[in-house]
Amino acid sequence: MSVLHSTKDLRIVRPPTPEKTGVGIFDYTDHYTVFHYGRMPDTIPGKGEATCRMAAATFAMLEAAGVRTHFRRVLPPTRIEFDLARDPATTGGPPTARDRAHLLPIQVIVRTQLPQGSSVHRRLATGATTLAQLGLTTLPAPGEPLREPIVEYATTRDPVNRFLDPADAQRLTGLDTARFSLLRRTALTVTRLLTRHARDRGITYADGTFEFLIDHHGSPVLADSPGTPDESRLLAAGVHCGKQLLRNWYTRNHLAIPVTQLIADRVPRDQWPRPARLPPEFLPVMSDLYQALADTWTDQPRGDAPDLPAAARRAAGLIDTHRPSATPGAAT
Repeated sequence: MSVLHSTKDLRIVRPPTPEKTGVGIFDYTDHYTVFHYGRMPDTIPGKGEATCRMAAATFAMLEAAGVRTHFRRVLPPTRIEFDLARDPATTGGPPTARDRAHLLPIQVIVRTQLPQGSSVHRRLATGATTLAQLGLTTLPAPGEPLREPIVEYATTRDPVNRFLDPADAQRLTGLDTARFSLLRRTALTVTRLLTRHARDRGITYADGTFEFLIDHHGSPVLADSPGTPDESRLLAAGVHCGKQLLRNWYTRNHLAIPVTQLIADRVPRDQWPRPARLPPEFLPVMSDLYQALADTWTDQPRGDAPDLPAAARRAAGLIDTHRPSATPGAAT
């Protein structure tokens, strides 16, 4: 894992081998990421603890439903211990059908809605995908549930993830047809469970990304942090509960970092423009939002965070109406 591009820090307790998974610890930090840039300049107080609480609750719920995951135990307030697999990027090439104890170099994306901010809208606008390729005849309105979930595949080891057709995704995993089909079925099962869990708490689960490892038996196991705002698009009262609010602010104020173009132009990373800092008044409001989201998701309220719809409306109201008088904290 590249810490630079993650909101989690990784500690290896026991390294994996070609035959057996090891043990790792994720430490959920207060960082957030947007635009494929990696860690942005600011931190959101309490985000790491809130995300860890949501991850632990999600894993417990999924395991109880019979979904195999890499989760071992939670180490409050911000860490979880998990089964650690080898990364093919560090083992000399893509995995083969006989490989064991390794991460798969793809993610499975399942969409139940196409709200504002979904990459589908951008890809349709640029011609990178079509309605037919998504299995649609018309584009549903934001907030309108899809009749059937959309399942997509993307790389996880490129600077900007590339979408893949199923055949290319299967080739990249090195899996046979039966095990590759199991990835899709598991992602759909987890999506149904998370959608129901969210709906019962007044939250909309719009989409999520899922990563998998292959265990020492050669079977797929759900990995990473499903059900958290870093891996899922969650809304309350029609408002995004996470970094999409901040992404919208950067984009609306022409402060987005054009990472895809910088990579295409082969601009060295140390020459990339540095992102603008957030207005300081955003941080406590976003902190309350993450806390309220975790309280609602886990059914374990803590502290004095507002209820989730109120926290979401407050964050959206502040961020949507804020107009910087100058580029705050930007550097070139």
